Amino acid sequence: MAWYPRATKYELQPESDSQPTIRPTQFIVHSIIAPWTAKRVYEYWRDSTNLESHFGLGYEGDLGQFIGTETRADANAGANRRSDGTGAVSIETASNLQGSDPWTDAQVEELIRLGVWLHQMHGLPLRICRTHNDPGFGYHSMFPQWSTSGTACPGKARIKQFREVVFPGIVARATGKTPTPTNPPKEDTAVPLSTDDVKKIWTTDGVLKAPSTAAKGNTHWTADSYVRDIHARVRATQTELAAVHATVRTLAEALASRDDAVDVDALIARIETAIKGVTVRLETES
Repeated sequence: MAWYPRATKYELQPESDSQPTIRPTQFIVHSIIAPWTAKRVYEYWRDSTNLESHFGLGYEGDLGQFIGTETRADANAGANRRSDGTGAVSIETASNLQGSDPWTDAQVEELIRLGVWLHQMHGLPLRICRTHNDPGFGYHSMFPQWSTSGTACPGKARIKQFREVVFPGIVARATGKTPTPTNPPKEDTAVPLSTDDVKKIWTTDGVLKAPSTAAKGNTHWTADSYVRDIHARVRATQTELAAVHATVRTLAEALASRDDAVDVDALIARIETAIKGVTVRLETES
């Protein structure tokens, strides 16, 4: 059995030892319809089904191998192993739950690298399969013989990528027309937000739920509305607090004018302490 050096080995047992050998002549790509890492794909094959693919590829380019490429894997129906001993190498790739998203740059790079290795290791010809048993490269929905009940896998966006980016990339890399990158592309390259992006973040509605005090039927607020409301409430509270302090001082001075024994500053301090105590208690209770 052959193991790809760039892949993390997650060997499935007993399948890896018990299933018959194949002579690999095809490479068939799939979407697993789940945003899984390579390790999660392995766990699914191990724990939840008696099917399996040879490889699993996560969004970030993490690649795992579950069965050697010269052992049958059961992801391609009639292409798993034919009567003449030939069979297909399969890979499941992370996708959204609708199978509608394109491969990430990291996934594309790993698919190209793996395709080149399969060409060099097993002699897969650099062509797209012309029939269901024709050696070469393909995707799951190309031929009904590769699926037991019909499929759209790996999805329209990825089929387009396969024909326009992935397969041409394999051919170019394998024939030396393009070099192998020293460092594969990173998906998390930071892109500065434009002013329009920032405005959209602040003014997009339908994301943040409205506060309980909002008018009936107004179910969502924008981030801008929340900030403006908080600002208005803080300014109103500051105004009310200033008025309260002025009122307290006026009352204390009026009381002192009637009774010389009253210490105005001490009385104000006592009242302010009592107000703070009420505020702290209310905050704790809420």
